[in-house]
Amino acid sequence: MNTNAGKNDGTAEMSFLDHLEALRWHLVRSAIAVVALAITLFFMKAFVFDVIVLGPKHPDFLTYRLLCRFSHFIGAGNNLCINSIPFSLINTDLSGQFTMHMWIAFVGGLIIAFPYILWEIWRFVKPALNEKERSNTRGFVFFATILFLTGVSFSYFMIVPLTINFLGSYQVSSEIANTITMDSYISTVTTLTLATGIVFELPIVVYFLTRFGIISPAFMRQYRKHASVVILIIGAVITPSPDISSQLLVSIPLYLLYEASIFVSKYVENRRLQV
Repeated sequence: MNTNAGKNDGTAEMSFLDHLEALRWHLVRSAIAVVALAITLFFMKAFVFDVIVLGPKHPDFLTYRLLCRFSHFIGAGNNLCINSIPFSLINTDLSGQFTMHMWIAFVGGLIIAFPYILWEIWRFVKPALNEKERSNTRGFVFFATILFLTGVSFSYFMIVPLTINFLGSYQVSSEIANTITMDSYISTVTTLTLATGIVFELPIVVYFLTRFGIISPAFMRQYRKHASVVILIIGAVITPSPDISSQLLVSIPLYLLYEASIFVSKYVENRRLQV
């Protein structure tokens, strides 16, 4: 790595305070982007809540309709069809709805602004890299963005609906009705969505860990069976339904992500050996 990290003009070396000042402005611009998008989403309340946030609560949600078609396709009848989600949402805090409105606007702004945030991070790090390192990490923003948005979409259309359906309809007794607080529901949706988006960055993490010599494709292949077990456990936890079909719908993409990470690790190692 270039020791003259953080050069702006390629000749003058920046001091530590100059680095902090540069970082501050990258963070400020990122924050402005998030806030601007959050304000926009704040004024789109009906669409954001009725269509996006509360979408997985309705039986006509896209995922439920596709699951029902898939159930008929594999000859399972209506076993995977979801015709109702028997729980209602309540607000128990005077400022609860306003607070959740702001929180959802912020999370939405963060997700939409994620590519720009990555670009600002890249702009800050780029001057610290030599020409070869810049070439090897070209496309970082694009691929990291694609992986994050894929994870967010996978969670929203697969993990979130399955989780809400199972936990929202689970009862230990017919005498106990499920009345879920709004903050509990929204916390579940946002946590699962953001967490899965971050998990899908695994190939990017593997790329840099391999470049630093911390892991190797041989190591990942050696522990493939262990990883498979962990993935199945994650699938069972995320989709607590005893139906194996639902668990596999979650586990298979996670396993494919692990295999893709092995390929990424092998690619990086081959490049290192060619040096």
